[in-house]
Amino acid sequence: MTGAAPAGADLRVSTATVVTGVVHGRDGWPMAPATVTLVGPDGGQLGRGAVGAEGRFAVAVAQAGPATLIAAAPGAVPVARSVTVPAAGLDLGVLTLARPGDAGTPAPGRWTIDLAHSTIAVTAQHLALSKVHGRFREFSGEIVVAEDLARSTCRARIEAASIDTANEQRDGHLRSADFLDVDAHPAIGYRGERIEAAGPGRWTVHGFLELAGTMREVPMDVRYLGTRPDPWGGERAGFTATARLDREDFRMNWNQAVELGLSLVGTHLLVELDIQAVRTD
Repeated sequence: MTGAAPAGADLRVSTATVVTGVVHGRDGWPMAPATVTLVGPDGGQLGRGAVGAEGRFAVAVAQAGPATLIAAAPGAVPVARSVTVPAAGLDLGVLTLARPGDAGTPAPGRWTIDLAHSTIAVTAQHLALSKVHGRFREFSGEIVVAEDLARSTCRARIEAASIDTANEQRDGHLRSADFLDVDAHPAIGYRGERIEAAGPGRWTVHGFLELAGTMREVPMDVRYLGTRPDPWGGERAGFTATARLDREDFRMNWNQAVELGLSLVGTHLLVELDIQAVRTD
């Protein structure tokens, strides 16, 4: 007795006429469970398949030629696309499904960062061989979305002593005057003052970072992930943001040469934020 293969099973098929691709949500995560269906010009179904756990699909079609592809998932807005399937098959790349709350911009108002569901991470190179990852455990902030989106602002305060790289000796050094100097400068602050559109759902925030007693203009690349209701009657929005820093811009010049042209700690830092904010007005 045989049956259909479960979602996430081996997606290889025996025919050469195959349509492949990946289904993601707007947050970049695989969208599963989901299905992909191809319909011919006469309305007949040419093929149908499930999306695997990694978001991939491979659908064998009955015939090559023009077709309509429909990707659907529970709680998401279906996507329909006209395609022409060659006899040798077709790779569609990434298909992005949105959910009803994934508007192009968050609603105007004041949004407060939820510490329990947000992360501020920092990555640095070590010996140009690997990366050291850390995060700040204590921070707060808010995003004020204006009717005129370009006038929106954001504020954040990070407790410098909350740095955590999972190594007590290294964390102690990072808190010292060689780096964060937390005794003299206990808080790291960011003030975003202007927003510039950078593509669908993407913006550049122009603002100022105060770190270890030095203030510099630091732009952030921000992506809006959508809005959802929460179980407590509130409304939440998701954002990701990245910024690149040069330690020397903030007078954090400590390093140790290990050989000609090679330092112990990389000069540049990658800052990555995953933010969930609650509407509070």
